[in-house]
Amino acid sequence: MVDEEDRIYLQSFGRRLSALRIQRGLSQEELAAAAGLQLAEVRRAERGQRDLSVAALADLAQALSVQPADLMP
Repeated sequence: MVDEEDRIYLQSFGRRLSALRIQRGLSQEELAAAAGLQLAEVRRAERGQRDLSVAALADLAQALSVQPADLMP
C-alpha cells in the first residue's frame, strides 16, 4: 500500500515524465515503444499510479534523451 508521501512523489514524478514527453513531441504510445514498455505502464506512471523499476526508469530516460535523475521531481 502506498502512503501519502509516496503518492505525492509518484504524482510529481508522473507530471515530470509527462512534461518531458510533451516537450519532445512524443505521444504516450511513442514513448512506450521507444522505452520498450507497455502503453499501460506509461499511462499509469504519468498518472502517478505506477511505481516503476529502476530498469524501466533507465529505459524511459534513454527514450527521452535525458539522465535518469532528470526524471525525478
